[in-house]
Amino acid sequence: MTTTTMTLQEFHDACKAQSVPTLHLAFKCPMCGTVQSAYDLIKAGAGHDFDAVEPYLAFSCVGRFTGAGSYKRGEKPGRGCNWTLGGLFQVHKFAVITPDGKTHPRFELATADEAKRHMEAATTVEAA
Repeated sequence: MTTTTMTLQEFHDACKAQSVPTLHLAFKCPMCGTVQSAYDLIKAGAGHDFDAVEPYLAFSCVGRFTGAGSYKRGEKPGRGCNWTLGGLFQVHKFAVITPDGKTHPRFELATADEAKRHMEAATTVEAA
């Protein structure tokens, strides 16, 4: 499997290019394809604010915190799964290289359009 890499600065720039608030920066689980954000992790009970959920962001699928269970081949993205990049199997497609030269697996960034749609859907549900 090919892994795309970015420097930490490139990653920060790509996050800013999503043009959404920090809580709504969106990433895609490499196993189930679910688009998710820190906002989703907070709602799922992974922590009470950004600082509390940041260790899980783009590293553990939101489904780990909602009880979604394992991904089943052919399922549509959206429910999440119990995948994390800290396990034995390395199926990530993206990694960030920090200034010290270390490579850190992460979920792929969602596109700016995906991030905006995801934020709009989340805030529409909350407003209802």
